[in-house]
Amino acid sequence: MSKTRLAQAVALATLGASLTLPSLAYAEFVKDSKASLELRNFYMNRDLRNSTAVQQSKREEWAQGFIFKAESGFTEGPVGFGLDAYAGLGLKLDSSDERAGTNLLPNSFGNEGPDEYSEATAAVKVKLSNTVAKVGGMMPKLPIVTSGDSRLLPQVFTGGIINSQEIEGLSLNGGQLQKVNFRNSTDTQDITAANSFAGIEGGDYNLAGGDYKFNGGNTTVGLWYGELEDIYDQKLYNLVHIQPVGDWKLGANLAYFDSQDNGKQRAGDIDNGLTSVNLWAGLGAHTFRTGYQQVSGDNAFPFLNETDPYIVNYIQILDFTREDQESWQARYDINFATYGVPGLVAFVRYVTGEDFTGVGGRDGKEWERDLDISYTVQEGPLKNLGVRWRNAMVRSNASIGDLDENRLIVSYSIPLL
Repeated sequence: MSKTRLAQAVALATLGASLTLPSLAYAEFVKDSKASLELRNFYMNRDLRNSTAVQQSKREEWAQGFIFKAESGFTEGPVGFGLDAYAGLGLKLDSSDERAGTNLLPNSFGNEGPDEYSEATAAVKVKLSNTVAKVGGMMPKLPIVTSGDSRLLPQVFTGGIINSQEIEGLSLNGGQLQKVNFRNSTDTQDITAANSFAGIEGGDYNLAGGDYKFNGGNTTVGLWYGELEDIYDQKLYNLVHIQPVGDWKLGANLAYFDSQDNGKQRAGDIDNGLTSVNLWAGLGAHTFRTGYQQVSGDNAFPFLNETDPYIVNYIQILDFTREDQESWQARYDINFATYGVPGLVAFVRYVTGEDFTGVGGRDGKEWERDLDISYTVQEGPLKNLGVRWRNAMVRSNASIGDLDENRLIVSYSIPLL
């Protein structure tokens, strides 16, 4: 799709509601609408060092992304109608056959790929009281499934989800995702699982569950269910608690996933449990975190391809979800607003994992160290301009081998409504 066609898609998405709903009172539809255009410039360099997974020595690409998002309000009346829209355009700035495969662009090693790619979608939404149903293109952000957004353009699903908040503190969700547009793809595809189940196509992804906040909002309990038809089904039990103690703020996020094979068992027998523990303590500008993750059962942890699973040690490169793997995390965050530089934040993180099977049957061991620094301009003509540097180092005796990586992301968000 050319840039001209993308611009046409954006225009149609934003004007569609007023053109197709002339008989409805849409004062709130317009009043509560918002739209933005994000310019995302992304450079990524992954030095593959001694990795045995590929023949190339590094992956290095540079690309420019344009991300348009619009959300309308709802028409007036007992039943309100609305429209959300999304369009994305990715432009290749630098790549080559020998350096391709960063997932910024629709290419792989040996294929430089096209100069541009684009996508567009929209979703119709209906509101009754405090219940909203949405059908069409969407980027869910739920504990059981979270759309990935770690490259140039976000991952987009097609389906329907309903959210109900009729009871104070209680949020209930249910729905079905039928297709997915991956982050470096121009078309929708069947939903697949990640990890050792990669490439195996499932049916629809069905989800249900919710959470309940109480204790003044300091405590949340959640129960979720997800099913990738004919591959696996999964239950998630979750507890989050935040406790102020003097000047400190303490917190804990405990999650347990229970996964089994489903339907036609296209990925074979699956029996997996994963425990995730995230503890933190914050004082002023400083937050100290520690994490623990344990995989049990007969398989690696199953989750949807390119999504961000709700586990503590899913980080920049590794996810520490191999069969039987145990991993620990230590992390330190600092917010420089306390020291007179609002918008500047940083963290350093170290995760080590063991007790899995490495290459050649060796005792598996691996670690990852991340450094993440970002700054967002808070005011003036460059307000909302952000710069982020993400540096990672991996050392592993699994097939991924040793990696060094740098990502430099410059973004600028322009509010349109």
